Amino acid sequence: MPIPIEVPTRPQSTHHRTTRALRSHVPRTAAQSGLVVRPPEPSDGAQMWALARDGGELDLNSSYAYLLMARDFATTCRIAMSDNEIVGYVLGFRPPERPSHLFVWQVAVRGDQRGRGVARRMIGHLLETTESIDALEATVEETNSASRALFGSIARQHDAELTWSEGIPSAHFPDGHAGEPMLRIAPLR
Repeated sequence: MPIPIEVPTRPQSTHHRTTRALRSHVPRTAAQSGLVVRPPEPSDGAQMWALARDGGELDLNSSYAYLLMARDFATTCRIAMSDNEIVGYVLGFRPPERPSHLFVWQVAVRGDQRGRGVARRMIGHLLETTESIDALEATVEETNSASRALFGSIARQHDAELTWSEGIPSAHFPDGHAGEPMLRIAPLR
């Protein structure tokens, strides 16, 4: 598969909003919509796994992986709650070689909540409440238009550039998985 061409997504606008102003807006919007965004707790791992399983579009990891992410990586993960149910989650971590970067590993939103900005709110909350994040990274299949639109929106919201690199080529996967180009959104300060 061809690798996407590096395309900056920095908006051409004379009105510049600072990242701090944008970040302070995200949680208020989430709360106003009845959504509660917070770091996961270990007891949330099973519901996160079930959301990935039931959604059908994500690579399903072991239930143990979700429990570990909720327990050991809670500072770089978020869940969205509505009526005391988990309706979305973001799994992320800081790559050891790039500790000022946040790698978003998986984003899930329950079907009846899609199209309502839940994923953007969780990532916005994560960026607001996690210290010293200069860049956001993720790998996204070329056919995943929803994720590509999400990350493009985040780049525009933060007046940052979105660039693409090879990421993980399909030849590295043992099971015929499509390649996943890597995106990078920076600067986020």
